[in-house]
Amino acid sequence: MGHPDFRVGGKIFATLGAPDDAWGMVKLTPAQQQRLVRDTPTVFVPVKGAWGKQGCTNVCLKPATKALVSTAIVTAWRNLAPDDLVEEPSD
Repeated sequence: MGHPDFRVGGKIFATLGAPDDAWGMVKLTPAQQQRLVRDTPTVFVPVKGAWGKQGCTNVCLKPATKALVSTAIVTAWRNLAPDDLVEEPSD
């Protein structure tokens, strides 16, 4: 595809540079996508077509803050990471 992607367990949870260098993508659930698009529509936009309906969400990088992108990336990673990686350590 020619753009960087980020994987966990062999599955892509985020990409950069698609459709161009101004954008990234995170793989969210439809409910997670809906919240982010509703709360920050200048940053998060559903990917067009069936992938977008499944939760793939474009991230407009210029207006995005580090906190917004970090939260979205961690959420996308948690969605696809194996359970033993996601578990919170116990005290």
